[in-house]
Amino acid sequence: MPKVLFLLLCLIGLLSSRCSGHASNGRGDQPLAQINIYETSLALDTAVHIHASPQVLGLKGEDTEWVDVAISNPSHNSKDWMAVFSPAKFDKNTCWPWEPLNKAKSPKLCSSPIKYLYLNKYPEYTKSGNVILKLQIINQRADISFALFSGTLDQPVLIGVSNPISFVNPKAPVYPRLALGKSWDEMTVTWTSGYNINEAVPFIEWSSKGFPAKRTPAGTITFNRNSLCGLPARGVGWRDPGFFHTSFLKELWPNREYTYRLGHDLFNGSTIWSKNFTFVSSPFPGQDSLQRVIIFGDMGKGERDGSNEYNDYQPGSLNTTDQLIKDLKNIDIVFHIGDITYSNGYLSQWDQFTAQVEPVASKVPYMIASGNHERDWPDTGSFYAGQDSGGECGVPAETMFYFPAENRAKFWYSADYGMFRFCVADSEHDWREGTEQYKFIEHCLATVDRKTQPWLIFIAHRVLGYSTNDWYGKEGTFEEPMGRESLQKLWQKYKVDIAFYGHVHNYERTCPIYQSQCVNGEKDNYSGTFQGTIHVVVGGAGSHLSPFSSLVPKWSLVRDYDYGFVKLTASDHSNLLFEYKKSSDGRVHDSFKISRDYRDVLACTHDSCDPTTSAS
Repeated sequence: MPKVLFLLLCLIGLLSSRCSGHASNGRGDQPLAQINIYETSLALDTAVHIHASPQVLGLKGEDTEWVDVAISNPSHNSKDWMAVFSPAKFDKNTCWPWEPLNKAKSPKLCSSPIKYLYLNKYPEYTKSGNVILKLQIINQRADISFALFSGTLDQPVLIGVSNPISFVNPKAPVYPRLALGKSWDEMTVTWTSGYNINEAVPFIEWSSKGFPAKRTPAGTITFNRNSLCGLPARGVGWRDPGFFHTSFLKELWPNREYTYRLGHDLFNGSTIWSKNFTFVSSPFPGQDSLQRVIIFGDMGKGERDGSNEYNDYQPGSLNTTDQLIKDLKNIDIVFHIGDITYSNGYLSQWDQFTAQVEPVASKVPYMIASGNHERDWPDTGSFYAGQDSGGECGVPAETMFYFPAENRAKFWYSADYGMFRFCVADSEHDWREGTEQYKFIEHCLATVDRKTQPWLIFIAHRVLGYSTNDWYGKEGTFEEPMGRESLQKLWQKYKVDIAFYGHVHNYERTCPIYQSQCVNGEKDNYSGTFQGTIHVVVGGAGSHLSPFSSLVPKWSLVRDYDYGFVKLTASDHSNLLFEYKKSSDGRVHDSFKISRDYRDVLACTHDSCDPTTSAS
């Protein structure tokens, strides 16, 4: 297929599965999308008994608890499944004014569950109809109930509902997410709660050893159903997102450990506190010290209790998260470069994700980029016209996470961390020459002082450089349409060390490359004058894996069809260690080193320097 035709079909949505990098199954990748709420029928059976305990959660301040759900169903069968609902009442009598795909229909239930699991995996249930499930429940600002269904996910039959359970304080502040601010000595803290500003005043209390504690106020924002662009986000996928609070901790000392906790002053005079957390502030830009960066894309979320089995996300997503937690003392900052939750319009999954990554995001800056599953929706200004966001059109990602962009609806920004400059692009908006984003990318690359910040990194979700993923390989393009054609002269001119991409769910590393040609014959050690940018696909953090093409160009040095992530370690201004690690065990599967002095950065190579004169 000609490249121009391929792009045109992508933009109008006729090749959505290939353009988005996923196989289409009719309802997308989200497990909850498999439940056909429209076809639910009610057949409550008085012989079915479901009891959940404990009935009150979080008595010791926990925001995550394990719950026992005892089921007795004399008429059990192999198609039975259990769903978790929050709020606990989900019948049609509590429905909002409905906006169905087919206006002649309205759902029997008001919302999708927050998760579900099949009961045929439990031998005791298949034999007797009796089982005690252990399910992990997080605080999501509402009570919870458990519902038993017979029939398939396509034609659910509700046969029983449990007693409701709830957290002792469902509105409590939870799941802090750190992010770099717009200046090097600033850290932002964003968290979720059930408190609007007419109920409580949000703030951060923070301190470092030897200094008095400070209180810094937080801003509060949220979004509603009308903020979203389509179904299911505006329909059965909708769930009240709560409120999001961001506090800006400024004038931090470099490399100092700070302790902080989230607070809400209620108008009755009491204060609601979170538990204590710690972080280490950023190094001064250009500071010569040990600096360690994690980069990955396409992680999604998993369920530790085994629910939401569809597409089997758990092994990769939870393994990646657990490896980061295990090595957290050796990590300084994380970049999750798009396709964050795969919520695809089911908003409950954002809470589930922030709970999963809290041990990491509460400790080190957790920087995100925009992917197709966050942003893409027809007629909303996204560069691709697919429906991968499930109607979210970027709203939850832009609201629930902070990132230092000038306009958070335009998801591109620069971030300085010690010896690193990161230029984070938004592949879901136009990046071509002459666009606003192109100007930003060039400005970000051009304004870094390579003497003090030698390591220049480009990040985007979709592959704007090189990948031998199967659907790229079949077209012979090895990139998104008009990707490197627009940007490679910038990467070369400003001597970008490494460009990272997600979207493709595997790992691949190229040689230093320019105009599709390897410009350096080394594989493990790169030293001396910059020759070309190394391109890395690191989209195997959790989602189902993507096959490679049978074509293996000379520029493709290492490929791995497995889950993993990248770690960059800058030990000084001249040496950078790259490691690709397996999520299953944390072992290094691929690595190389870059050794480069400032004079090597100044030195000219092909298309990297402006014209000179011989005049003396």
